[in-house]
Amino acid sequence: MIGGLINILKPPGMTSHDVVAFIRRVYHLKRVGHAGTLDPAAAGVLPVAIGTGTRLLEYMTDCDKSYRTLLTIGYETDTGDDTGTIIRSTDCIMPSPEKIEEVLTSFLGIIEQVPPMYSAIKIQGKKLYELARAGITVERKARTVTIHDIKLLQVTEKSILFDVTCSKGTYIRSLCTDIGEKINCPVVMSFLVRTRVGSFAVDQAFTLEEIEENPTNALLPVDTALEYLPKVALSPEIAQAFKHGQSIRNTSLNNTEQTLLRIYDHENLLIGIGQINTDLAVIVPIKVLVSG
Repeated sequence: MIGGLINILKPPGMTSHDVVAFIRRVYHLKRVGHAGTLDPAAAGVLPVAIGTGTRLLEYMTDCDKSYRTLLTIGYETDTGDDTGTIIRSTDCIMPSPEKIEEVLTSFLGIIEQVPPMYSAIKIQGKKLYELARAGITVERKARTVTIHDIKLLQVTEKSILFDVTCSKGTYIRSLCTDIGEKINCPVVMSFLVRTRVGSFAVDQAFTLEEIEENPTNALLPVDTALEYLPKVALSPEIAQAFKHGQSIRNTSLNNTEQTLLRIYDHENLLIGIGQINTDLAVIVPIKVLVSG
């Protein structure tokens, strides 16, 4: 079966599921999945896996992500972005760029963040946005996320443009709301572009039109998104044992912290994901892509 990854430039107005449906049609495959949902109104990088590549999606969700965000002051909506219903508005005076810089910098590092009601998080089997649409608001537990970098780009009378790099699970709408609280003004996220997911960058992404015109050209190797994992190449005999699900003994791993590895055979073919067991000094197969 064909397998690989695609770095897609999702246009605004489409859901991530719409993009998956498009890819299924173009590549004539049912096994298609995406890593990291983008809101329908947002644009930017959406990594999509097809065929055997879908088995690696779980290792793509841990990657850091980068966004370019426009925050508009003076009103807030029930969704946190400009697609929602206005629930509060007031006249606001934009703080100085120096003050905004100070506020943005205050979010650097590990922070607690409350997910928005309009999100796909499930509580008792129901997605939050389904409850929100039914007029039900529930208490959400704060989540720990990390803001690695945040940079002010532009300030106007009514808007703040900034770039942010963050850990998985970060809600930019919630970040905008929290920024609004610190500048004492209601705000909305009025524009969002995801510029990077792990090694997938927006300047290397393919539009839907480009993919439809030349599907093969857009297809990347299945291990493209795994470059953050250490690489181990095995001899033919040991690779065969790994393919059969057998742990690989390696005494040189005694002083290595437990971690994931991408495992290749002697022909440089990705055959699976292994995990170091430091107690037993072995690499344990946790995902085998090529059977024995």
